[in-house]
Amino acid sequence: MSIKATKLLLVEDDEDDYILTSDYLEQLSSHTFEIEWVSDPKQAVKVLSENKHDICLLDYRLGASDGLSVLKQAIKNGFSGPIIMLTGQSNEALDSAALDAGAVDYLVKSEMTTSRFARAIRYALARRDVEDERLERLKAEAENRSKDRFLAHLSHELRTPLSSVLGYTELLMQSDFSKQAENELGVIYRNGKHLLSLLNDVLDLSKIAADKLELNCSDVNLDSLMADVFTLMRVSALDKGLSLRFESLQPLPLIVNIDATRLRQILINIINNAIKFTEQGEITLCAWTEFVSDREMLFFSIEDSGMGIAPEKQALIFKPFEQIADVESRAVGGAGLGLAICTELLNRMQGSIALDSAIGKGSKFFISLYPGNIKNVERSLLRLDLTPNMQQKNAPCKVNGRVLVVDDLRDLRVLVGHMITSAGAKVDYAEHGKQALEKVRNAQQQGIDYDAIFMDIHMPIMGGKEATIELRKIGFEGAIIALTAATMKGIHNELSALGFNNVIAKPVDSNLLYQCLQDTLSKNNKTADVLIPPEVTHSNTRFLLVEDDADAAQITQLLLESLGVETQIASSYEHCLAILKADANYDKVLLDMNLPDGSGLDLANHIKQHYPKLKRVIVSGMEPDPVKIKQLEIEQVLLKPINLALLETLI
Repeated sequence: MSIKATKLLLVEDDEDDYILTSDYLEQLSSHTFEIEWVSDPKQAVKVLSENKHDICLLDYRLGASDGLSVLKQAIKNGFSGPIIMLTGQSNEALDSAALDAGAVDYLVKSEMTTSRFARAIRYALARRDVEDERLERLKAEAENRSKDRFLAHLSHELRTPLSSVLGYTELLMQSDFSKQAENELGVIYRNGKHLLSLLNDVLDLSKIAADKLELNCSDVNLDSLMADVFTLMRVSALDKGLSLRFESLQPLPLIVNIDATRLRQILINIINNAIKFTEQGEITLCAWTEFVSDREMLFFSIEDSGMGIAPEKQALIFKPFEQIADVESRAVGGAGLGLAICTELLNRMQGSIALDSAIGKGSKFFISLYPGNIKNVERSLLRLDLTPNMQQKNAPCKVNGRVLVVDDLRDLRVLVGHMITSAGAKVDYAEHGKQALEKVRNAQQQGIDYDAIFMDIHMPIMGGKEATIELRKIGFEGAIIALTAATMKGIHNELSALGFNNVIAKPVDSNLLYQCLQDTLSKNNKTADVLIPPEVTHSNTRFLLVEDDADAAQITQLLLESLGVETQIASSYEHCLAILKADANYDKVLLDMNLPDGSGLDLANHIKQHYPKLKRVIVSGMEPDPVKIKQLEIEQVLLKPINLALLETLI
């Protein structure tokens, strides 16, 4: 293998010294040099200004000129390589002057030996390499920062108009106009959600590429997580006329240490692909554990009866932007990012993904991940498959009342809330037990208490069990129904002792939920057929919305006012301060991150200092720094696009 020659410029007006120096260079076995000789100082400055040499040996005496002036001018003109000064006599003052001017070393010709010369050359080139690496690293870091700023800006610029598109569509779908354009509004809403999904995929992939995607591992109830995934995906499968089954091949650990959000994302992505590429038949989800190299790993398989994938294309689908069919002919959407993201996530979870497929015989994906040390963890068979009825669901009952749905997963909150709304009840939402407590207290103060609460058991901040105990302490007398995937013996008795009135197993069966609603809200049912449930208003609730995008501000205001919240709009940092100076009597201020005259986080800090009782919520198109959010004591962060379900969590 040929060694790349080091380009060396020798500035020397004495030909004998040039020949002697060249001999020294040829004796160096560590480097091969491509030497260019220049004897004229002006020519030397010109050549050095081109910055095309790796190193320069510069004689101090150049006729009437001296090497110091050449050295200073070369560095001023941008020469970035190391320069070693050569002189015929030892002079400490000259040595210091050369080093101060930018030379990396100073050699006396009469004292120069092969070893001394070799060491000076080697050290100079090594320092150059270190400096080059430092500059390249700084350049790469600057480029990454620019890329991060661009992606953050892009996220904000795309999410903000999506808020308007999805928000106005949601309002229209709930109005009388929806009867005239139900299909068209559905198309707009589905495609808007699809754009949002693609945006999230692109941002995830960019985080992975920049090695900035961090896992948040914690102890997770596996049965609850699996039930949540199964509930969501079963609805999608039924909509397409497919069956979704779950098989637990052995008792599984009830607690695993994983990033629940990312595992849920992986399973939903692969199951969703199976549904997209399967026209008839079923999808089967299996789970088991298995030892691999003395470590017990958690395995899943997702098998479909779809079109299958040709062997030569199987490796491609795990690469970004690759799809099974080409762009012109494919019948399903997507940018081909999902499986690439799953692959990278599983690598970070100390696992892997594999595929077994054949054309016309369907596909079977295998995924594995490390669930932490589960040697002494309690195990149980998970039974999620409720043999879903492929026929049309029973019509929902007709009830009247106010219901609070408490679940940390937005999709499940919306799903359960939709079922309850279709039965005629009014629904509010909370993300965890602590938020549920606040909503119940507020409702009690307004004299419009909830008739029932559907409570998930496993949630962050405050779980369902603790929340129920606290709810009973503050005098809540309505029904509390547990939503849980737990199947252990005695769970009903345990929950009943804590204050729960009923238990609905996950995945939630609509018929069981309707029956529970009918039993729970029977006291309200006598007038259900003739009375419309009164709209819950929050006439005493006032929000200040700080948003510079007029369309996004208007739709957010309309959505909040549809929930009965009086909303004032501020279009900038200074506008917000002016409004607060005149009237600071607001319950919450909703702050966009990017304002034309300042940062939303800086504004949040100002409000914290001058209006400490005013609760602050960040509404943004990009994810803020969690450390800053904690420091500023931000109550909540909402990521655009905004919809009714998200805004209801604020009230």
